[in-house]
Amino acid sequence: MRANQTAGTGPYRETGMTQTVLRTFVKIVVASLIVGTVLSHFGITADVLAREIGISQQQILDLLRQGADWVLPNLLLGSLIILPIWFLIYLFRPPGRSSD
Repeated sequence: MRANQTAGTGPYRETGMTQTVLRTFVKIVVASLIVGTVLSHFGITADVLAREIGISQQQILDLLRQGADWVLPNLLLGSLIILPIWFLIYLFRPPGRSSD
């Protein structure tokens, strides 16, 4: 490992962060699969849990739709501001800084 790779600076910082996020995502997926398998073995399903809570599948779908209806317009609106600013910063950054 290079010195700037461990220090979290230089061109390796972005790759390290991406790898950390990816590792975390994989750990969450694996843990979810293991817990889901164990719960399924004991007969506990998402349907059973929803009935115990007192919520139907239709109510869950409605909540997801409401969430998407709120998230998508705000995401698009924010990206109309953020993307041009990011592009300008990317375009005018000092030479010699590489993302490789």
